[in-house]
Amino acid sequence: MEKVNESTLDWKEYDHGETAFRRKELSNAVDADDLGCSLYELPPGERSWPYHYHTANEEAIYVLAGDGKLQTPAGLEPLEAGDYATFPADESGGHRVVNDGSEPLRYLALSTMNEPDITVYPEMEKFGIYVGSPPGGRDERSLEGYYDLADEVEYWEE
Repeated sequence: MEKVNESTLDWKEYDHGETAFRRKELSNAVDADDLGCSLYELPPGERSWPYHYHTANEEAIYVLAGDGKLQTPAGLEPLEAGDYATFPADESGGHRVVNDGSEPLRYLALSTMNEPDITVYPEMEKFGIYVGSPPGGRDERSLEGYYDLADEVEYWEE
């Protein structure tokens, strides 16, 4: 058994335009391989990772404090402390957390850690490929990259 107290971990800051949050990678701190877990803190007015879904990894969030909105394929839904939401590994699992409240929104994000995985970002019209280590994984990847959804090539070159 491995154990860590989140108070011993440093926050990692992310700030990319409308995406700004802090994260503590709990599962990486205990060298977990098959289950990912991170603590997130989303300031008022900010958004988490861009809207996306995975093709190989199921995800879930559990809201610890604050309130906001959860962007899903059905639109924006209220999100508050105590809420637990799951995101299947397909288009129906599309999600993004939005803090439209006045206090920080803190939540745990959990996921399976399967690879290879393709993560689709419909609003950005791109997808990411992860082979050798899943999204959020620590290991070296033999193949990874981001590509436009509209890019298409023929199997056989003419």
